[in-house]
Amino acid sequence: MAIERTLAIIKPDAVGRGLAGDIIKRIEGAGLRVRAMRLMRLGRAQAEAFYEVHKARPFYGSLCEYMSSGPVVVIALEADGAIARWRELMGATDPVKAAPGTIRKEFGMNVEQNATHGSDAPETAAREVAFFFSSLDIVA
Repeated sequence: MAIERTLAIIKPDAVGRGLAGDIIKRIEGAGLRVRAMRLMRLGRAQAEAFYEVHKARPFYGSLCEYMSSGPVVVIALEADGAIARWRELMGATDPVKAAPGTIRKEFGMNVEQNATHGSDAPETAAREVAFFFSSLDIVA
């Protein structure tokens, strides 16, 4: 496997319930290295720009509303096969369908409020990391 970067977002539901530290501990415990991290609150326009790929989908409006409803933690992760490793650690989008021991199974409330976001491909990861972090923010 090659060294990759990917984006993780700890969503408003998880931050609001005080789970960010637990999730970061799991990330690091899985061998994913934090290269940049920021606690922030997305404005509605930022959420719309970030999720623009979903603009035609029926959940776009509620997703943007939700993602701008409270603080999030955005994290640039790096490791061999980081994208697949982070997605496996997160679990399926629907917490009901997620495997036992995954973040979404243990901390997710529903399909939208599922605790975390992760990039799904190298191209997506590059765009998403660059959306939140400049090259100066990334610590190698």
